[in-house]
Parts: sequence; C-alpha cells; structure tokens
Amino acid sequence: MKKTRILLLLLLFTSQIFGQVTIIVDEIPEETPAEDVLFIVGDFNNWNPGDESYALEKNAQDYWQIIMPSMPDATHIQYKFTRGDWESVEKGANGEEINNRIFEFGNGETVHVSILNWADQSGSGGNSTAADNVHILSEDFYMPQLDRNRRIWIYLPPDYEQSTRNYPVLYMHDGQNLFDQQTSFSGEWEIDESLNDLAENHYQVPIVVGIDNGGSERINEYTPWENNQYGGGDAEAYCAFIVETLKPYVDENYRTLSSRENTAVMGSSLGGLVSHYAALQYQEVFSKAGLFSPSYWFSDSVWQFTGDSEKQQEMRFYQMAGSNESNAMVPQMQAMEDSLALLGFSDGEIKTKVVSGGQHNEYLWRTQFVDAYKWLFSEYINQIDGMGKQRTFNIYPNPAADYIVIEKGVYDVDSLEIFDMKGVRITNLLIEEGRVNIKSLAQGNYMVRIQSKNQVFTAKLLKE
Repeated sequence: MKKTRILLLLLLFTSQIFGQVTIIVDEIPEETPAEDVLFIVGDFNNWNPGDESYALEKNAQDYWQIIMPSMPDATHIQYKFTRGDWESVEKGANGEEINNRIFEFGNGETVHVSILNWADQSGSGGNSTAADNVHILSEDFYMPQLDRNRRIWIYLPPDYEQSTRNYPVLYMHDGQNLFDQQTSFSGEWEIDESLNDLAENHYQVPIVVGIDNGGSERINEYTPWENNQYGGGDAEAYCAFIVETLKPYVDENYRTLSSRENTAVMGSSLGGLVSHYAALQYQEVFSKAGLFSPSYWFSDSVWQFTGDSEKQQEMRFYQMAGSNESNAMVPQMQAMEDSLALLGFSDGEIKTKVVSGGQHNEYLWRTQFVDAYKWLFSEYINQIDGMGKQRTFNIYPNPAADYIVIEKGVYDVDSLEIFDMKGVRITNLLIEEGRVNIKSLAQGNYMVRIQSKNQVFTAKLLKE
C-alpha cells in the first residue's frame, strides 16, 4: 500500500511539473507561397530549419499551428519560424533581423504569433550589412563529394587589392551568419567589421572563406557520426570537400599562404564539432581550430575518435563557451582539453575559455571572435612580429632622401611595405625597375618589408 501511495504521488508530481503549449500563427505575409509548409526551429531541435517533426499543420480555422512536446514547467525555449531552410527564415517588417522568440513552459497553454516577413521576400539587396571587401565567390559552388551546390563567401583583407602580399586563410562554417545581417538567421558574427577594425589598428588579418550551411543538410554535413534522434554522419565528405576541392580552388585563384601553418578552421555549435574533427583528421592541412560552443554531446564517438587520433603536427585549439549554455557544455570542453593533452598537445596549444553569463547564440560568438583570432594567429597578427626571423636584404643609398634601390634578386613583386619602428604599417610603395620613391615619408627610421610568394625580406631604412 505504501509503495502504491508513493507511485501515485510521483505520478501526480510529474503531471504537475510538465506543461504543454499550442503555438498558433495568426498572420503570415501575403506573398507566402500556398504550397509551402511552415516549420518551427529552435534550441529544442538543434536549430534544424526543416525538421519534419516540427512541421506546422493547418487547424480548423485554417491557421498554422503546432502542439509542442511536453516539457517541465519553467523550461525556456528559443525559437523562430521558417519555410524549411534558413534562406526563408522569418524577418521583421522591413526585412530586418529579429530576436529569437522565447517561451517558458507553464506560462500559458496557447501562444499566438504573427510572422511579418520572410528573408527570401524582404528585398535583401538594399539591406546588406556586408563590407565592401566581402564578396560572393560563388552562388552555387559544386561539392563533388556530396553532389550538392553551395554559396561560398570570401573576405579579402582591406589592403588586398593594393598589395601583392599573400595571406593566411581561415575557413568558417555557417557562412550565412558571418558577414551579412540580411542573410543571417539569428544575428551575424560581424567577421568583416571585426577584422577591418583590426586592420585599421595595424594588425594583420587573413582571408576568410565562409561556407553556407546546407539548411536541412546542416546536421548531416557537420556531424561525422550518426545520432539516433538527429541522424547525421556526412562530415567526412564535407571536410573532404574543403580540403580536396575548395582549398585548392582558393589557393589557385587568390594570393594565399597555403601551408598548414597558415590555414585554420572555425565554427560554432555543430560547426565547432566539425572543426574539431577536421583539425584532427587533416592535421597536414590545418594548424589551428576555433571551437565555439562545440557540440561534443552529439555522439560519444567523438571521444573515441579523439583518443584514437595521434598528434602528428603542432596545433592550436581554441575552445570557448558560455556559462549559461547546457549543463554539459563546460564539463565536456574541459574533458576535451584533457583528451587533447593525453594526445601530447601542450598547454600552449590548447586554450579553453568560459564566458560568464554567455549563452548559445551569435552574440556570444561575435563578441569572442577577435580574442580567438588573436590567440590562434598570434605569430602572424602583429605586423612587426617575425621580421627579425626573416631574410634581410640591402637597400641603397641608406640613409636616403628621395629614392632607394632594391638589392637585385630580392623582389618578384611590384610593391613593398613601410612600417614604423613600433610595427605600425605606414604605407605601401611601388617598386619600379628596382627603384622606390620615398619622398612622401617623413624623416626617421623605418622597417621595409617585401613579401614574395615564397619568402619575406626585411631591411631597415633611415629617411633623411
């Protein structure tokens, strides 16, 4: 009898702490195609925009609605609506980005919402926030390993068109969210603004290649292993696309520093998971990995994969997450730090950062990007770093007032860079038949640098 009473009390307690909600869409844009289906997407389904389990249905009043699975009272969810992919995510009345919707279970049984606009119908052409040095490399770059096409973005450093230098390359996932508020589905990272600001402050910045996620294929492409609930398992083919197809194309068509020491990969959530996988699986290609809020929870296979990997090269892993993400996020990051250490990666090769109050969203990743970049690319980022380690060359005369002549055999480019003695880049000057006009320089001491395809040359100059 006592056990029966306990069971009844447990059942009663359970029924009291779990709630259910019906979400009804009262209004949608007039231009919504009649044949399209609406989906709810959020942190409850790993932001899968076309998850059939979360497709809405028409009710008796011809409104779209969905009855959400029961969750414990006080559970918060964040969500938005799409028509099956991120290109059709809901937007504000003027096509602007909107905040995630939020609901707390136990706070009502019915929620009524209005959808004001869709991303693919909001006239995005005039509302782009991408900087002028961000370009669409291709709207439909072919991915032979997956037999799909994908939009590819490329960020070129502000001085790219004015110099002949070569640059490191950072490959990033979820390209929709990196540069342009208009194409983002939950806010952009502002990669272009952040790097342009660094360049303004005389830091070196890389080329960044952004690969759009595949919408409904995102989970598959960003996960190396299957999950019983979410599927997945195409990450090897996706990473092979980056390594075997995309990177060779970028190296051939842009001035890159193509060695592994100058190649990095970065992403968030599942993008962090696939970046972790790519860095260990292709150590001959990548030397740096930015792992933001990495989804190590997706499959226990990540631990076996990591344990079975061997340290083949020096590597830098930057792990970052917020303290207000899932309960498992921070402990799993710390466990991964231990796993990488067991492989032989040193303390100097692993950095794990927990941001107090940080949540699983683009705001966190946007605000942490610069710190991650500075750490991952610390040997490259400061303009004067490494100058003394490069080959020196001679310039004549020195001191000089109007012109200098470059040592023969040094240059195969048409310009050089001038720095002050603090490492701040002052200007680029043209090399014309080995001769450079320095009349524009103020009197003082300078560093001169020439960066050709395979070598960096430096010299000191006294301007009279």
